Amino acid sequence: MSDTNQLAIRYDDLPYQVSAGRTILSALEEVGLTFVRGVGCRGGVCGACTALYRISGRPELKAVLLCQDEVRDGMEILPLPYIPQKKARHELTLSEGETPEYHVRKLYPEVNNCIMCGECTRLCPVDIDVMSYVGMIKRGDLSGAARESFTCIQCQACVLRCPSQISQPNAALAARRFHGRFKESPAEHLTKMIHKVENNHYKPIFRRLRRLDPDEIRALYQRREREPEETHPGTWLPDDRSYL
Repeated sequence: MSDTNQLAIRYDDLPYQVSAGRTILSALEEVGLTFVRGVGCRGGVCGACTALYRISGRPELKAVLLCQDEVRDGMEILPLPYIPQKKARHELTLSEGETPEYHVRKLYPEVNNCIMCGECTRLCPVDIDVMSYVGMIKRGDLSGAARESFTCIQCQACVLRCPSQISQPNAALAARRFHGRFKESPAEHLTKMIHKVENNHYKPIFRRLRRLDPDEIRALYQRREREPEETHPGTWLPDDRSYL
């Protein structure tokens, strides 16, 4: 009789029996794998632990984040620690008479070659409509592209499958940067923070932190106030605001 708490998977073409009910990452660490690459924040933000997988015997190829997605029986997993892609070097400046919309398309003209196959959207592990924001960049809608791509974690999975050779995450990053620089009003809270940095507000705080030993730093971190999960984004502030 098989153990329903154990699942059979393959990782990097090697077989493993792992515990059910865990993330892929924690299940693999439990059986002895040590990750020195391809793991970052463990919170689903950095995109470092992106992997492709198929369920054995099924045709669909999908992308996952090892730290977020639960292990499933029959998974055949290939880690993707790095995918080469185009990174157009740029400064946040425009030539005379040039618009930010034109400049982003000039940096990434391959967005015009999108054939709308939808592979980028289908593969995205955080469910972004990648094809939609590529179309927005083509049309010069940087505001829409910035909004649609805002939660991109730069995992690069979409680049891997794109038949038009588009570097979607970097094109979206350029769209957000140029939209923010030339189309959005400066954020009041950011302006205040820059003023504090320039006036050495944080120097005594860092000086105090540097005098703490590792155990004191660890205790301070563990006692920190944490934002409740149900809080609406951008509304929560800690009671102790001395570090803000």
